[in-house]
Amino acid sequence: MKLRSHDRYAYSPLRGRPNYTWPDGKRLAVYFALNLEHFAYGEGLGAELSPGGPQPDILNFAWRDYGNRVGAWYMLDAFDALKLPMAALVNSAMYDYAPQLVAACRARGDEIVGHGRTNTERQGILKEAEERTLIAHATERLAKEEGRAPEGWLGPWISHSHVTPDLLAEQGYRYLLDWCMDDQPIWFDCRGGKKIMAVPYPQEINDIPAIVARKENASDFADMIVDQFDEMRELSAERPLVMGVALHAYIVGQPHRLRHLKRALKHIAQHRDAIWLTTPGAIARHCAGLPAGTVP
Repeated sequence: MKLRSHDRYAYSPLRGRPNYTWPDGKRLAVYFALNLEHFAYGEGLGAELSPGGPQPDILNFAWRDYGNRVGAWYMLDAFDALKLPMAALVNSAMYDYAPQLVAACRARGDEIVGHGRTNTERQGILKEAEERTLIAHATERLAKEEGRAPEGWLGPWISHSHVTPDLLAEQGYRYLLDWCMDDQPIWFDCRGGKKIMAVPYPQEINDIPAIVARKENASDFADMIVDQFDEMRELSAERPLVMGVALHAYIVGQPHRLRHLKRALKHIAQHRDAIWLTTPGAIARHCAGLPAGTVP
């Protein structure tokens, strides 16, 4: 029996793949992704601190809004103090709602990654023409504000249709972050002979699944980051690996969680000379420049 396949990539066991290094001979690439998201009031999707009531659900709306107004600024201070780079995954609606926050990331030199229009909606449920329009609208706004189009994309709610990679490749995207099936970048086949790179994005070392869904506490989440880092440092002696940390300011920007996150950040920063502290776009560019056949 042949099961239905996405036909984007073939199975490639980790053991036995071509070996390569990151810049300066580093073996572990580490990046931090801060999701900058805006939500519609009184309608649509949104993460919940507690089960929501009838709309307008002010408890959960205000909790998420805390991230943009307060929590993200605490987090930027923490990243600034340790001189850590970051990727900002930006809903295009943020330019209307909280442009100062995106500007602060721009001033830091952070990579600005496309993250749809708003996390109130999913793109994967749309018809192809509607999804193409969503991607185009978000891309055009980011390009206008940043002076150049984003290289990478993360769908709101990690939402994909059957043609999302094709649409992204056709609109000039070089990589996507939605798939969590590997610890190395891989190429996706797209229609028309195009390709797009999948850069690993974490769904375990991610505060929404860990804290909101599994109800892990802040200390446990920080320990997860530290344990992931320490183990991947050892594992990367055999092969190049990518470790991502996915963060949301309305969750880990809360002071009682921020304190533990800062402990994990300090631990990683102490080893900065042994790793490549980078962004997903830099990872994708490095891999695209390797000899053909190196990246599966």
